Amino acid sequence: MPHFSANLSMMFTELPFEERFAAARAAGFNAVEFLFPYAYAPDMLARKLDENALELSVFNLPPGDWEAGSRGIAALLGGEAEFSAGLETAARYVQALGAKRVHCMAGLAEGVRAEAGYISNIRRAADRLAQLDCLVMIEPINGFDMPGYFLSQTDQALEILGRIDHENVALQWDIYHHQRTHGDALTSLPEVLPVTAHIQIAGVPERHEPVGFGAMFAALDAAGYAGWVGCEYHPRGTTIEGLGWLGEAQNAARET
Repeated sequence: MPHFSANLSMMFTELPFEERFAAARAAGFNAVEFLFPYAYAPDMLARKLDENALELSVFNLPPGDWEAGSRGIAALLGGEAEFSAGLETAARYVQALGAKRVHCMAGLAEGVRAEAGYISNIRRAADRLAQLDCLVMIEPINGFDMPGYFLSQTDQALEILGRIDHENVALQWDIYHHQRTHGDALTSLPEVLPVTAHIQIAGVPERHEPVGFGAMFAALDAAGYAGWVGCEYHPRGTTIEGLGWLGEAQNAARET
């Protein structure tokens, strides 16, 4: 069975953020992730991870002004200085939390110049975070949920990964986004998995509990995927009430 990580920005939101770590551990998760840690002190986050024996699977670099609609900086023309400052902020959290993976959001952009700037910024982030033994990831995000996002398709991400050509850059593959854009993710698994360092899941199309993922979990096991599978979904009710899918996955694993 895959190793699951709870996304604390979306799950256990019935609790204050600081209490979600213990709740995730009690529910059977061995790792957590979150969108952005920057509203919280690094030492508090490190303490919560340590107290609950949790690994941190991933977080995002600063995205710009999220509340104002920014969805990343890396592909924005003229955003180099802001990107560099955000990279250094992220590096402090990487070091404090022992993070091994971060996702670099591209932003709302298009065109050849945006692509060139994006590739340059990803390489810069990869060089910087390699010093901290932390991998940089890129993730295609579907255009239904995030219209105008620069990196919106899996095949586009694979092509750009080849152009980035950096050993410290990999794919963050969100199966929810893939299925919204391309359809059945199982058919893409053999092509995608060799360059993937983190996987995320959610039910399609409403981004609730990942029900019906048994074939995907079995395929990941068969392929030898040993990374984390991030549960990045919005529970229909309370998080605990919706964790029946996790019990089903555990039972299926015991029967094989």
